[in-house]
Amino acid sequence: MGFGKKKAQDKSLDPYGPTEYIPEHSSVPVVNSIDHSTRIDHTPQWTSHHSKVGGIFERFHSFRQRNRDYLAEFLGTLILVLLGDGVVATTVLFEPAGGGSKWLLISFGFGFGLAMGVFVAGGVSGAHLNPAITVTSCLLRGFPIRKVPGYIISQLIGAYCGAALLFGIYHSSIHHFDGGVRHTTGDLGTAGIFATFPLPWVTVGSAFISEAFGAAVLTAMIYAILDERNIAGTLYAPLAIGFVLMEVARSISWQTGFAVNPARDLGPRIFLSCVGYGSDPWTASDHYAWVPVVAPFLGSFLGGWFYDFFINHRRKRIMAPPEHRS
Repeated sequence: MGFGKKKAQDKSLDPYGPTEYIPEHSSVPVVNSIDHSTRIDHTPQWTSHHSKVGGIFERFHSFRQRNRDYLAEFLGTLILVLLGDGVVATTVLFEPAGGGSKWLLISFGFGFGLAMGVFVAGGVSGAHLNPAITVTSCLLRGFPIRKVPGYIISQLIGAYCGAALLFGIYHSSIHHFDGGVRHTTGDLGTAGIFATFPLPWVTVGSAFISEAFGAAVLTAMIYAILDERNIAGTLYAPLAIGFVLMEVARSISWQTGFAVNPARDLGPRIFLSCVGYGSDPWTASDHYAWVPVVAPFLGSFLGGWFYDFFINHRRKRIMAPPEHRS
């Protein structure tokens, strides 16, 4: 009954190949050779799959960390357009004869939409949500020029996606309103839900001045609200900025639809061309489409410059991501 011998039939049953025993005084078997061709892989299949999924999440997390400020600008602008244009949609589709109360609702909708967007993005990116604010802050507030293109692209994409979401939400109502034929202006026009158009009697020159002055007041007031010497501080900044937009809408830029923000108008206008409105949104009102894109840049710079000239002599960095604030 020694342990030094092993029957031949036992060897044939060993899945790892022949086994040789050490001398009889020991009972510890030693694997002398392994036949890899017959070895069974017992590694769970889910381990490899789990590793791949984990790698995807790690890459996404790394991307998110590197681009947090751009993602914040995207989301904040999306919220601004979705909530602001959403109020326009309800007034056009369900309350077409609202008159002055309709415009009051729209101004409040965009004001609070802007406030919500600032609440979302402010602590991460500075919540520009407006290419004109971004460029002005680069010129007057030391905002990093390398971030300007990314901010503007993020804002445009956010505005485009906000319009797309809203169109999806109200698609059935828009179809019921216009009978499935997309009109830019007129009694059945629905393009004004997403982009801005001047009143019929307003000239392009007058509209340009209106948009520029609106952007100037908005920028000057934003810089004032965020000035550390201002007694209001930054705690109530989102609401205060929202109220400024409401007042600009009611007092200065009413006749143009108060875009005062190139992304808020251009992103949705591009979207309109993708869903059946054709070129009309670009050619309507004497090719008005360029006005809400160009005028806010000029107006925003003038508003920021005037605030610095009369009030802020230290050129403190504001409207910048936290890591760039001094």
